[in-house]
Amino acid sequence: MATNNNKEIIYLPLEEVESEHCALIVEKGLAQVKGIETHKVELNNRRAAITVNNEEVIPEAVKAIKDLGYGVTTVKNTFPVLGMTCASCAASAESIVTYEPGVVNATVNFATGNLTVEYLPNMTNASKLQKAVQGVGYDLLIEDETTQQETLEAIHEKKFKQLKSKTTWAVILSLPVVVIGMFLMNIPYADLIMWIFSTPVVVWLGKDFYVNAWKQAKHRSANMDTLVALSTGIAYIFSVFNMLFPEFWEARGLEAHVYFEAAAVIIAFILLGKLLEEKAKGNTSSAIKKLMGLQPKTVVVIQTDGTEKQTAVEDVHTGNTVLVKPGEKIAVDGIVTTGESYVDESMLSGEPVPVLKKENEKVFAGTINQKGSFQFKAVKVGKETMLAQIIKMVQDAQGSKAPVQKLVDKIAGIFVPVVIGIAILTFALWLILGGDSGIVQGLLAAITVLVIACPCALGLATPTAIMVGVGKGAEKGILIKDAESLELAKKVNAIILDKTGTITEGRPQVTDIYWLNNDATAKNVLLSIEKKSEHPLAEAVVKHLGDATTTTLTGFDSITGKGVKANHNDDTYFVGNKKLLAENHITIAHELSAQADLWSKQAKTVIWFANSKQALSVLAISDKIKDTSVNAIKELQAMGIELYMLTGDNEATAKSIAEETGIKHYKAEVLPQHKADFVKDLQQQGRTVAMVGDGINDSTALATADVSIAMGKGSDIAMDVAKMTIISSDLSKIPQAIKLSKQTVATIKQNLFWAFIYNLIGIPIAAGILYPVNGFLLNPMIAGAAMAMSSLSVVTNSLRLKWKK
Repeated sequence: MATNNNKEIIYLPLEEVESEHCALIVEKGLAQVKGIETHKVELNNRRAAITVNNEEVIPEAVKAIKDLGYGVTTVKNTFPVLGMTCASCAASAESIVTYEPGVVNATVNFATGNLTVEYLPNMTNASKLQKAVQGVGYDLLIEDETTQQETLEAIHEKKFKQLKSKTTWAVILSLPVVVIGMFLMNIPYADLIMWIFSTPVVVWLGKDFYVNAWKQAKHRSANMDTLVALSTGIAYIFSVFNMLFPEFWEARGLEAHVYFEAAAVIIAFILLGKLLEEKAKGNTSSAIKKLMGLQPKTVVVIQTDGTEKQTAVEDVHTGNTVLVKPGEKIAVDGIVTTGESYVDESMLSGEPVPVLKKENEKVFAGTINQKGSFQFKAVKVGKETMLAQIIKMVQDAQGSKAPVQKLVDKIAGIFVPVVIGIAILTFALWLILGGDSGIVQGLLAAITVLVIACPCALGLATPTAIMVGVGKGAEKGILIKDAESLELAKKVNAIILDKTGTITEGRPQVTDIYWLNNDATAKNVLLSIEKKSEHPLAEAVVKHLGDATTTTLTGFDSITGKGVKANHNDDTYFVGNKKLLAENHITIAHELSAQADLWSKQAKTVIWFANSKQALSVLAISDKIKDTSVNAIKELQAMGIELYMLTGDNEATAKSIAEETGIKHYKAEVLPQHKADFVKDLQQQGRTVAMVGDGINDSTALATADVSIAMGKGSDIAMDVAKMTIISSDLSKIPQAIKLSKQTVATIKQNLFWAFIYNLIGIPIAAGILYPVNGFLLNPMIAGAAMAMSSLSVVTNSLRLKWKK
């Protein structure tokens, strides 16, 4: 960053801008951004130089470049924010980071306590962001991710113990104050005893409220601590004044009441509420803790000399050979080299049936070995393992904001100043209209308004539900990347399904084989030829003929588009299509021909095996429909969702699959771009579209859809693009995901309803609106209890999601 005549020149590091043509497109795009005065793409330095009056233009400039299909080099990080006590704190921390030079995007989630930030590394870094956050009274944990979680847990554990100790003492010291204040006001030295017991509660146990409120005030900000500090501080100081100078009121014909019990009990109740809230919030992130607990701390590595060595999991490197004993957890991702065993993969896929792992099969970190023992070569370690990626994805999703949360954040940001204004207005109205007791009653009413209006419930309503919803999805093998897709899934009324790997297994299998003479030698020759063949269908034949043995071949030759041939014992053998047999004048028995015609009508691929004179056998190969696909499709249709199957396969196969699964709408021979166009067509008809796919060819359509769902056994690109991933590739998880979305959104709405209703009803009652009607004034102590219970009720309601089916 540089300056030019008081204007800043900012450099945006570019990606994928390789030519003058690309540079010109970027420059035209930047020209459309309001606030950019000059712009120039420097191809040699691979950067865009822009002159701006205000750094707030940076996010718009980055967005404009990305919208054109080019990249800007940014860093995305998630940092825990320490010291937040309410939704207003989150808004304050978010605001300060958002306006830091070089920050493209920043969000702070109060429920998870995390800052998710994207910034330009040439303009800012983690240390600068930490200083900015420290400036408004909070802190940022910027340790390396490997130690960050342990440090954070230690901090939270220490904080929880301190909070528990403070709460216990606050309750113990407040009890005698309540008893005297409510029932024994006339005993000797009542005021002095209450002062002695309440002072430690206010000055010592409630100290953090005043310290944090002062930090906020210095930055012309306010949060929940401000409300608690004002209410309890005013009540305490007012009571001390009345105890020391009772004659001030008595000279005016009024009684000098003290309200030590209000100050002490409000702090006790709020501390108790925070303690229960912290405990409940810990439960909302239990899914992450379970996932983190899946990876063992140590692992047995086989050394080059064949000896075994116990090694810390972080010291395992790609290429190491790892030994897994019965009952052990697998530490990293890899490929089995020797041995075999059944492995429980339910933690990742949600599928309860153990999977047999043999040589060359993949194994994943966090899964549990059953009774066998095997060795595997480490392929992905540390942050690269599937388990680590899942944990990161779940953390990001739990920290992301649903669209409805943006409105709630705006409300929470202005809520505290509004409440302080209402409290002042309440006091003023009581002063004018309250008569002789106007000052005292007005002061109490203002204190009660400040206490009851803390916006914690409002701030917790959406993120706690999102945390539980995303966590529950992860436990069921449904990975949800962001809160927006979780909120949007309930609106889906059209789903586009890819065929191969989505509805079907994605692995061709021999479904039928018919032999003219069941000759063992012929089987051995067929197996030997197919083992040498590189055709994709050959693997299916090899797998099917597993019990046959190979034999010696000569003169192996691949015939493009038709098949292969080879010699054995002075005879030539052919494997391929009917055209290959016709060209070589090979006769086909009637029964073989009839069987082939039947399978062709069923949309199966037919392969012929023959010697130089006659066809010896015919095989049918097809991509088997998954066991769960038909029921999943019926369930989605019963939910009123229109299903469409798009496939690049031929018309006959597409028609056969559609009929077998009950899909009414399908298209065959569809190119990848046509899939994306089809998504757009449905969207233009007003549909909310979900795209389900597993291949690279589905990625464009996945990116275009409102809700994108990838199959976990498909390509990495599809999973990168999609907002949801079904780890087990089981279609029956999709209706589960939609139901989870409905339950989560319903929970958010319930939480917001109760949070808003609580404040809409509570604030007027606290201000004394019922006093002219029936003489009722809300006690500040009861207000403190109600405020604590409102936050707890919202978190508890979110936790109900965990136990729903």
